[in-house]
Amino acid sequence: MSAKVTVDRARTASFDVDAQNTFTPVCPDELPVAGGTEIVPELNAMARLASLRLGSKDAHSPKAVWVADADNPPLSPLTGHANADIRWPVHAVPGTKGFELIDGLPPVESYDFFVWKGVEPHMHPYGACYHDLANRMSTGVIEFLRDRGIDTVLVGGLATDYCVKNTALQLREAGFRVVLNLAACRGVAPDTTAQAIEAMRAAGVILVESAAEIHSK
Repeated sequence: MSAKVTVDRARTASFDVDAQNTFTPVCPDELPVAGGTEIVPELNAMARLASLRLGSKDAHSPKAVWVADADNPPLSPLTGHANADIRWPVHAVPGTKGFELIDGLPPVESYDFFVWKGVEPHMHPYGACYHDLANRMSTGVIEFLRDRGIDTVLVGGLATDYCVKNTALQLREAGFRVVLNLAACRGVAPDTTAQAIEAMRAAGVILVESAAEIHSK
């Protein structure tokens, strides 16, 4: 499944995608992903192999149009909104425990670039490179990486089958070499996670089992 890779540290960035408590058992009433808190050592190991560290967070209103309710359960389709496709429980609300990064990660201000996404109540993007589902409104990630001469991005975070997948695919579409660290990710469900991994592989994303399989020179 994986391949050992060599990267040039000066031209490599690491990306912690939505590594927030909202996607871990720390917040069981939000969107807990089994093993979500376990990814921290691998994310930190990735960062040591890169010259820049990027991060992203979901930042959602509790009154967003996509919030699930008794009549519209989680994962049910949402119509009438170009930038929100399905229903989700309330999660990643600024000021709550779920919004915070997982313990063991650096403070937000220590990152070289950071993205907050989904702030608008009618928008629920997945990838961290664009604010909209059509990939038209840049968050600035791609431009930042190009400006800094980065050609390789090491990716990990939560969850594999949604935000991590979409971020990796957006970076590949932008022309970057993308290395997905499987040990630095966890998925929502086995079937969708497997599908996501295949989609990323098909797009040219390099898969490694852990940061130990990445050599930085």
